Amino acid sequence: MSKKKRDREEYVSLKRKFYVRLLQTVLVSVGIVFGFYLLVWKDRGGNWMLEFFQNGFGLDWTSAMILYNQIFRNNKDTIALLLFSLVFFLAIRKVLNEFIGCFQAVNSGIDQLLEEEGKIQLPPELLETERRLKEVKEELARRSLTAAQAEQRKNDLVMYLAHDMRTPMTSVIGYLSLLQEAPDLPAKQRAKYVGISLEKACRLEKMMNEFFEITRYNLQQITISPEPIDLYYLLVQLMDELSPLLSARGNWAVLQADENLTVDGDPDKLARVFNNVMKNAASYSFPNTEIMLRAEERDGQVVLVFQNQGKTIPEYKLEAIFEKFYRMDESRTSNTGGTGLGLAIAKEIVALHGGTIKADSREDTVTFTITLPKVQENRRQRRETAGEALGKDLAQS
Repeated sequence: MSKKKRDREEYVSLKRKFYVRLLQTVLVSVGIVFGFYLLVWKDRGGNWMLEFFQNGFGLDWTSAMILYNQIFRNNKDTIALLLFSLVFFLAIRKVLNEFIGCFQAVNSGIDQLLEEEGKIQLPPELLETERRLKEVKEELARRSLTAAQAEQRKNDLVMYLAHDMRTPMTSVIGYLSLLQEAPDLPAKQRAKYVGISLEKACRLEKMMNEFFEITRYNLQQITISPEPIDLYYLLVQLMDELSPLLSARGNWAVLQADENLTVDGDPDKLARVFNNVMKNAASYSFPNTEIMLRAEERDGQVVLVFQNQGKTIPEYKLEAIFEKFYRMDESRTSNTGGTGLGLAIAKEIVALHGGTIKADSREDTVTFTITLPKVQENRRQRRETAGEALGKDLAQS
């Protein structure tokens, strides 16, 4: 049963209960007034009132009867209505208190959302609301845990980067000091020291870029500007740019895609997605192995498959691989892996395009599958609207 249908049934049930209780209240009120008349007032009530007037006010029977007629018998309809109204008011007040209690229970349940040990329990009529509040509570707890874990991973990463920056910084300062203190060093040795200093400085620059990446991710809100993209050309360009990175470990990439393959999307953002996934494949591939990239159109969607040979990723890591600041290399050093943001950003960009990204790993084969709609929904709607307008114009001409 759909969520919307369950909600509607719950509200219908609550409304039905209210109407039933209202009808019961009317019937009970009528019954009480009529029963009071039959059992208490009829044949006895008049005699009681006559005795009361005679004994209480010292009236004779005739005067007491006149007073009784003026007060009660001539106003019996008004008295019955007042009595019915009083009984109905008391009964409806009880019914309303029950329903107000439902809202109070909902408010109490909302308060329990923020309490870790709080237990949400609502009246039986609000069973579906109780279920949903419990789902919200579980989701809030899950998000809080995820955020805390991400924050801890970020803090650990920043600490590791800060610690690891000391080594290249010390090396750069040390070798530059040697060059300054010994200007007559042989050219070969000088070139060696300069090369090491440059290598350590590049490493330091990479770490600084990782710091900036962390800051940008926390501050920026990713947006996309879709347009038609020559996907084949974009992928070929990606292969060329990553060729030096791949060849450093003896890896190479193979592309299998239709040269006419296109997709709607933000070219810069999608390029970043593919770049992040390919860099991840390059970092965790076995040396001297092939990285396969296949792209094809299936049922109005574009499917891209990145496949490399690498150590099988455990299932628990696959579930967390797209979380921000998560690094598959859990070692302390920052020499392997980056900030742990690449795949998290890739997932966010793909989701903004209305697509999905997932990872699979078995038998030393790692596969990332990205699915994108060939045409973005907003562009499709504009195109359909334009087509309808054109059809109307043609029909009228």
